[in-house]
Amino acid sequence: MSLYAHFRVFVLLAASALLASQPAWATKRVALVVGNSNYQNAPLLPNPANDATAIAATLKGAGFDLVESRQNLTSSDMRRALRDFADQARDADIAIVYYAGHGIEIDGTNYLIPTDARLERDTDIYDEAFSLDRILLAIEPAKQLRIVIVDACRNNPFADTMKRTVASRAISRGLARVEPAVSNTLIAFAAKAGLTALDGNSKNSPYATALVKYIAKPGLDVRRAFGFVRDDVLQATGNRQEPYVYGSLGGEDVALVPKAEEQVPPAVSASSEIRRDYELALQVGNKAAMDAFLAQHPDGYYANLARLQLNQIDAEDARIAATRKAQEAEQQKARLASEGAQRAEQEKAAADFKAAEDARITAERTKQAAQEQATEAERRRVASQSSTVAILSSNGPVPDSAKPNDPAPAVNSQNSEGAKVAALNTAPPQQNLAKSVQSELSRVGCFTGSIDGEWNAASRRSLGLFNRHAGTKLDVKLASLDALDAIKLKPTRVCPLICEHGYKADGDECRKITCAEGSFLNEDNECEKSHGKKPVAKRNMDERPSRADHSVRSISEPRADVPRRRQATARSSAGSGQIVCDSYLCRPVRHGCHLDYRGGGGPGGGTGNVEVCN
Repeated sequence: MSLYAHFRVFVLLAASALLASQPAWATKRVALVVGNSNYQNAPLLPNPANDATAIAATLKGAGFDLVESRQNLTSSDMRRALRDFADQARDADIAIVYYAGHGIEIDGTNYLIPTDARLERDTDIYDEAFSLDRILLAIEPAKQLRIVIVDACRNNPFADTMKRTVASRAISRGLARVEPAVSNTLIAFAAKAGLTALDGNSKNSPYATALVKYIAKPGLDVRRAFGFVRDDVLQATGNRQEPYVYGSLGGEDVALVPKAEEQVPPAVSASSEIRRDYELALQVGNKAAMDAFLAQHPDGYYANLARLQLNQIDAEDARIAATRKAQEAEQQKARLASEGAQRAEQEKAAADFKAAEDARITAERTKQAAQEQATEAERRRVASQSSTVAILSSNGPVPDSAKPNDPAPAVNSQNSEGAKVAALNTAPPQQNLAKSVQSELSRVGCFTGSIDGEWNAASRRSLGLFNRHAGTKLDVKLASLDALDAIKLKPTRVCPLICEHGYKADGDECRKITCAEGSFLNEDNECEKSHGKKPVAKRNMDERPSRADHSVRSISEPRADVPRRRQATARSSAGSGQIVCDSYLCRPVRHGCHLDYRGGGGPGGGTGNVEVCN
């Protein structure tokens, strides 16, 4: 395996390890942000509305799928907002509720107070406020992480006016400590249990200011984010306010905003690696180097080039061996002639010399043909890389960082000797490369579309057609330098010309098919001899006698009990047109005679017509 292959494997393994170490980021993040400032039965709180606006903007900027921001909610509005948000949290991975406003703790239970609450007595808390458990119930369906942030640890104005129905009922300052019953749930208080939070002297409270700074920092674990919030609030309030977080999470880091993906340097492409290996083998220039290259890369464009180089090396070795044999045969012939050897030995030596010389000439021609073929293939490869350089130059100068550290080996050609071609690390713009591949595909008859640089389905089908007819295995998904080089290697049409029905391929043109007289063009686009219909014999109705004629003939020709032959003879000899019959035969009436009816039924029944002659 080459150095480049080792490097590529190392890069892939490093990238895999990096991806495996990252947590699975949530696909859906939702948040409900509530800020209650305008209380109907308590003094105005200036900061909660501002704090809610800042938190909502931060979460929206962090790419949350849904951020529902509501302000100054009454009891009915808050109930509806919680119910709607619970529907959104059912298919979410992370659900957050942020509340800023008044809160109160009674008998160890924390409540969030809507803007229309009166709380005249302590039992009104169950009807007019919302327990923290109700908030947790709304976000419980979230799959990965649930967070409730309560910035409500302020001095409660309702505690001073609220009537206690039971003297022992405790109403303390701030909020009470709480432990979530559901795993992967955090409850963050602006101040430690039993203590109150400060609004500060700015537009936002110290707690909200710190939250905006850290809560949406990309890649920062949410527990560390709340830790940084604690540090900032302690510093801003002179250690008078300490935020606190209840609940626990697992060992993996959980960030509300995923860390920005690091730009991983692109791995060395397979085609670039193969090209470098081929150029290295070409620089060595012997059979062992080419055999080693083919053992590592047995298929593809550069494998075909390597085989052409091997053919050239083998042909050169065969030429040298044939030349040596011819020289030895010539020396043997001269030695026998100088020694005056027998005639048979000299003739045999002369024949051996002639055979060796013929083999030498054949090997010389074979070597010349192999060299020309390899040189032409290499010239096309060099021209392809030169066109790549031209494409890059037309799009601006190549930066120094993009230039190769090690130049490619020099390749000699008939048109430019000693020209050194650099193996480029950067590929040309994909559209220009695709246009070049389309142009070459069109030249070899595999592409008939518009040469526009768009590598669409038609271009992929065309490259697949080239693969099928050229026997290559090029990747059709993208236009590549390997594809461009492989197509340029074909001097003539590769894909067969496809013509419409009625036309046939003639070189690179479609010519109309003309069938000879008596033939027609069938569905297979071939001329087929026409088969005419066989004549049907018809009876001429004009020549057939009618039934009336047949009846008259039957009447006019009485039958007699004599052979038919005799009747025919008698009829043929008739002269006057009248016939007289007796008991034996019927005959024509003689010339000058006529018939006379004397009574009776005729022959066989008595006298009838008799012949009367004048």
